[in-house]
Amino acid sequence: MTKTVIIGANHAGIAAANTLLDNYQDQEVVMIDRNTNLSYLGCGTALWVGRQIDSYEGLFYTKREDFEAKGAKIYMETTVDHIDFEKKTVHAVTKDGEEVVETYDKLVLATGSVPISPKVPGRDLANIHFLKRFQDGQSVDKELAAEEVKNVAVIGAGYIGVEIAEAAKRRGKNVLLFDAANRALPNYYDKWFTDDMDQNLAEHGIELHFGELAREYKGTDKVEAVVTDNGEYPVDLVINAIGFLPNNTLGKEHLELFTNGAYLVDRHQQTSDPDVFAVGDCATVYSNALQQTTYIALATNAVRSGIVAGHNIGGTSLESTGVQGSNGISIFGYNMVSTGLSVEAAERNGVKVKYSDYEDTQKPGFMKENDTVKIRIVYEEESRRVIGAQMASRTSEIAMGIHMFSLAIEEGVTIDKMKLLDIFFLPHFNQPYNYITMAALKAE
Repeated sequence: MTKTVIIGANHAGIAAANTLLDNYQDQEVVMIDRNTNLSYLGCGTALWVGRQIDSYEGLFYTKREDFEAKGAKIYMETTVDHIDFEKKTVHAVTKDGEEVVETYDKLVLATGSVPISPKVPGRDLANIHFLKRFQDGQSVDKELAAEEVKNVAVIGAGYIGVEIAEAAKRRGKNVLLFDAANRALPNYYDKWFTDDMDQNLAEHGIELHFGELAREYKGTDKVEAVVTDNGEYPVDLVINAIGFLPNNTLGKEHLELFTNGAYLVDRHQQTSDPDVFAVGDCATVYSNALQQTTYIALATNAVRSGIVAGHNIGGTSLESTGVQGSNGISIFGYNMVSTGLSVEAAERNGVKVKYSDYEDTQKPGFMKENDTVKIRIVYEEESRRVIGAQMASRTSEIAMGIHMFSLAIEEGVTIDKMKLLDIFFLPHFNQPYNYITMAALKAE
C-alpha cells in the first residue's frame, strides 16, 4: 500500500485524488485543505455575482463525502504548517488547534496561487477585496447588494477584472476599470481584438481608465477614493484583480523553482524531489507554442496536471503532452477565444513570427442569423509552424474552432498544411470558403 498525501483540494488536487482512487486499489490517499469547501469553480463567480445564473450551488462539482466514500481521509479547515522532506512527514493544525502529522510515500503539492497584493497605502481599508475563493465572491456579492455602494473600482483588466466589471455593471453599479496597460486583456490578445473589447465595455457603460496605476486608497474606515497617476476617483468598493503568483510557501526552501517562484516540474509533474509532485497553479507547464517550460495558470491545465501526477504515482508512466494556454471570454455577448501565442507575446519571447488576418460573416449572406468573425493565425517565420490563433465574434460557435488550432500547435502543423484543410460546408454553420481556410490561404 502506497500512501499519498495531497495538499490542496482544488481542481488539480481533486483530479490527482480521483485518478488514484478510481484507478489504483493499492493507494491510501490523504487530502488536506485549509478552506471550508472544495471544488469551487471560480470561473463562475462573475456569472453568479452578475445574476447570469440563479445560484452559486452549481459551481461546486464534488464534496468531502464523495472522497470519504472512496476511502480517502480528508482534512478540511486544516492548515499545513511545514513539511519535513527528509522524514517525509506533513505537519498541520486543524481549526480547533489540534496538531496533525501525516507520513507519506508520495506527496502532491496542489497549493494553487495567491492574489498579487501591491503595497498600496490604504490597502487595509474596508470594502477592498480580492477575488479568488468562494468566500471572496460572497463578500463582493454582499457589498454589491448594498444601496450605498454606487461606484465600484476594478483594479486589473485581465480576465477576472473584465468579468467582474461586467458583473458589477449588471448589478446596476457605476464601474471604473483600471489597468496600468493601455487596453484590456493585453496578455492574451493583440490590439486588433482588444480594441473591439474596449469598445464593447465602453458601450455598456464601463468607465475605462487604462494607463493608470493605483497609487493610493483613501478613506476613514472604508475606502472612499482611488488615487492614480491621473487623478482621484470617488469609490465605495474596490475589487483587486491584478493577477496571481504561485503559492510556494511550503516547498520553496527544498524544491527547485521557476523564475516566477513556481515549482519546476518535468513532464510527469515530478519536482526536483522524486517523491514530490506539484500540480496546478503552483507548478510549471510545458508550452508547445514556445517549446519550453513556462507558467500558465488555468483550471484546464490544473486538471490535466493532476491526472498526469495521479497516474505516475499509481505506477502508470504518463507524460504531459504540454499545453497551449487555450482560453476564452464572453463579455456582454461579445466572445473572444485564443490559444498559443499572440503576435505581441511572441515578440516578448523573442520568437520571430508572421500572421494572417481575415474578417467575414460566419455564414452566407442569405442567412438571417449571422455574425462577423475575426480571426488571426500566428505562425513562426522560419519553420512556418502555427503557434497561435485568436478569434472574436458575437457567435459563440468560434469556441470550437480554437480547439483545432490548439491541436495544430501541439502537433507542429504548418500554416501551409492548414490551407486546404477538409472543413465541411453547410449554410447553418459556415461559408463555402470557411474563415479558417481563408485566413490560412492569406498567409504569405
